[in-house]
Amino acid sequence: MIKVAPSILAADLARLGAEVEEIRAAGADYVHFDVMDGAFVPNISMGIPVLKSLRKATDMFLDAHLMVARPLRYVEQFCAAGADLVNVHVEADSEKKLLDALERIRRQGKKTGVTLKPGTPAEAILPYLDLVDLVLVMTVEPGFGGQRFMEDMLPKIRTIRGWIEERGLCCELEVDGGVDAGTAPLCIAAGANVLVAGSAVFGKEDRAAAIRLIRGEEI
Repeated sequence: MIKVAPSILAADLARLGAEVEEIRAAGADYVHFDVMDGAFVPNISMGIPVLKSLRKATDMFLDAHLMVARPLRYVEQFCAAGADLVNVHVEADSEKKLLDALERIRRQGKKTGVTLKPGTPAEAILPYLDLVDLVLVMTVEPGFGGQRFMEDMLPKIRTIRGWIEERGLCCELEVDGGVDAGTAPLCIAAGANVLVAGSAVFGKEDRAAAIRLIRGEEI
């Protein structure tokens, strides 16, 4: 099943609870919650207080993507605030500390994820692949919305999907960056099953139709 995870970076934050309920009604599967610290990536976005407030407003699956340096410092707080899955970047710290972060997330009863930037080779995922519930491949440089989809990331998606299947893992493969009705089929064909979309959902008047198009369904 192809899942769609609208990114609330593209939502109207003044009415975030209502926006999330609208995408739920439109058929979204996850809410993608982007966290930026101004250090690991240049921009600063939402953090723990916003996530905690959003958790009170919805029971949708909250996929927290931590674009932060040294995420070990924060993962337990994001779990406590209500994230269902906490996703850390392989580039954000040492392998030892990232493994510790994943273990702390699991101890909180939450799902785990790891993310690769475009410039990071697929092999960087291997120390974590057997331990996570989701792998995220970035198809834009993290930290900014509205970038063009990088088609040269498709071989990385295919490679990781191959490893997941070879190992018989129950691991989702997510793509984030420039995903819309035109690029989604490329991601799906490469093996992705969770598609993050921002303006391609929140920027559309008919969000249900937008989600169906991203999934490749008939309207």
